[in-house]
Amino acid sequence: MSADEKSQAKTEQAKGKVKKAAGRIVGNERLTAEGHGEETKGDARQVKETAKDVLTD
Repeated sequence: MSADEKSQAKTEQAKGKVKKAAGRIVGNERLTAEGHGEETKGDARQVKETAKDVLTD
């Protein structure tokens, strides 16, 4: 996994977790959903890059 893609995945996951937690704290369902979406997008990016690494080895 390239360092840039790995850092982007981790950043998306972290931003998603923060948004999701903030949304839950203030009771904002939209913010919670956005956070969940970003976190999932980061997870998917990480899985994609890991699969690429496995297939190229």
